[in-house]
Amino acid sequence: MLRYARQRAGLTQRQLAERAGVPQATVGRIEGGLVAPRTDTMERLLRAAGLELTVGSRPGIGIDRSQIRELLRLTPRQRLDLAAGDAAGLARLQENGRHP
Repeated sequence: MLRYARQRAGLTQRQLAERAGVPQATVGRIEGGLVAPRTDTMERLLRAAGLELTVGSRPGIGIDRSQIRELLRLTPRQRLDLAAGDAAGLARLQENGRHP
């Protein structure tokens, strides 16, 4: 990630290190995978390269993949029939005044 950020910014390791106020050797060790940087160090380095470290959700977390696998075991016809049944149930709910 750091190498990508540095190269994207068009910086050498030395230039990035100077901007971030860390030794060039630190940048080299991080890029080489020899050390895992502290969060504040990584934030400082990325900021010096014009990027920002953010936290976000990982896609796929919280998804019940067992249901997906079950659906994939069905034939296309079975999946269509299941979808048609679901649509009919939804229509019945809407007819009864329950709008999901």
